[in-house]
Amino acid sequence: MFCRWIHNGVVVISSRREFLKATALTVLGAGITVNKALGKEKGVFPFAINRQGSSAKMKLTFRPYELKLRHVFTVAVNSRTTTPGVQVNITYDDVTGYGEASMPPYLGESTESVLGFLQKVNLEQFNGPFQLEDILAYVDAIMPGNTAAKASIDIALHDLTGKLLGAPWYKIWGLDKEKAPSTTYTIGIDTAEVVREKTLEVATQFNLLKVKLGRDNDKEMIETIRSVSNLPVAVDANQGWTDKQYALDMILWLKEQGVVMVEQPMPKERIDDIAWITQHSPLPIFADESLQRLEDMITLKDAFSGVNIKLMKCTGMREAWKMVTLARALKMKVMVGCMTET
Repeated sequence: MFCRWIHNGVVVISSRREFLKATALTVLGAGITVNKALGKEKGVFPFAINRQGSSAKMKLTFRPYELKLRHVFTVAVNSRTTTPGVQVNITYDDVTGYGEASMPPYLGESTESVLGFLQKVNLEQFNGPFQLEDILAYVDAIMPGNTAAKASIDIALHDLTGKLLGAPWYKIWGLDKEKAPSTTYTIGIDTAEVVREKTLEVATQFNLLKVKLGRDNDKEMIETIRSVSNLPVAVDANQGWTDKQYALDMILWLKEQGVVMVEQPMPKERIDDIAWITQHSPLPIFADESLQRLEDMITLKDAFSGVNIKLMKCTGMREAWKMVTLARALKMKVMVGCMTET
């Protein structure tokens, strides 16, 4: 049993976990004071999250699972009804953080590759989860690729440290949840009947739809949605259009149908053609398959209007936050996507 009391005006805390939390939040509070003094009430807290001193060790465990989808999910290149995944748990001082790796077929990872990578990870060499930069740099250097496996560690660590601090990460990053952007519901390529059914099912729950295109029934997909809903629509061609003039003609038509943005209109290798489309398009053009990690950002700034950042491709929250910051500095629009995570 642990307790706290006041001695000479100082709160004395008897457990290591409460000490870590109280110390970190004291610094967080100092950060808020500094920001207010500078006239910035909602900024990123100016403190180093790396902390040392605890004798506890982090314990890493993981298990595979299969996520069953409610509907067949079809994009320009494939269809599936399930997505393999691996759940990751990191426990420290009796607190557990949870993460996951999701492996859709086009990501290039598998349950076997993720489990093989995680077996190489040794977190016991670190003093605790607050050494985020050191831990995640070590994880990234274990071997190339394996971005979903790396993301599962990153997500679990962020969940763990947030729990230890008693604060969600949007607060640690100084964000306002009331200003969060809209979440879209994605409708995969399907028959008109199924597309109509899915649209009616979610039209009252979301204020923005996302639709997969890139096959020969693109116009039918949009017309079907428009027959039952006037919600704004974002579309993702998943590299499915191969002629730049056809792609531009489609974009001009899509704008007339109330579409607000287009994602990855052509294959990622066709960067010059994509840049031409972006230059002539009345709608913002976002990178998806063309973008994976932070180092890709600079090469894309003149070819796309915005970027779709996905944790499974960029190794997790740590790098995603850096990518968001860089994208905004480059005057690019930002969206955060997912790959059928739970």
